[in-house]
Amino acid sequence: MTRVPRPVRVACALLVLVVTAGCGAGVGGTGDKGYVDGSGVITQLDPSERSKPGNVAGVTLDGAEVALSQYLGKVVVINVWGSWCPPCRSEADDLAEAANELQPQGVVFLGINTRDVSIDNALAFQRQRAVPYASIFDPGGKNLLAFRGTLTPASIPSTVIIDAQGRVAASILGEVTSATTLIDVVEDVRR
Repeated sequence: MTRVPRPVRVACALLVLVVTAGCGAGVGGTGDKGYVDGSGVITQLDPSERSKPGNVAGVTLDGAEVALSQYLGKVVVINVWGSWCPPCRSEADDLAEAANELQPQGVVFLGINTRDVSIDNALAFQRQRAVPYASIFDPGGKNLLAFRGTLTPASIPSTVIIDAQGRVAASILGEVTSATTLIDVVEDVRR
């Protein structure tokens, strides 16, 4: 058996540590959460780079049919959330505050509730946090596929802003950290 010199063994051990550290549950990783929570990265697209998402439609938690296409001509804020998601609970007050300020100005807010096994859990979340807008019940995440290339379907929470022409104009992957931040992004899209 050949003996490996100590400096080579130390270098190999350090390499293993670096590689395994990169596989941990850092920002954007799933860890044992079962979802990617993003890091609050805001992306704004120039109007020339914007494109329409796929079909976003479904039944709301209250049983009404809704489709993104019915809001053409309005700026729409779509928030992807789940009642089981700690960052979603954390951002709920900021989203409600932004919705309460922007909805009277004609901005539409729509949620996509994903991966909740029960409508009851989602409705309880909305009631407890006084969420002032409807959410599509989408436990399988089908509607998230409409945003391929804009947000990672596993990034929860995520917020997408659709411009008045029905195109994806901006996104926040991860928790909205303040109502002011979201309002500022929406105002940029409205210009």
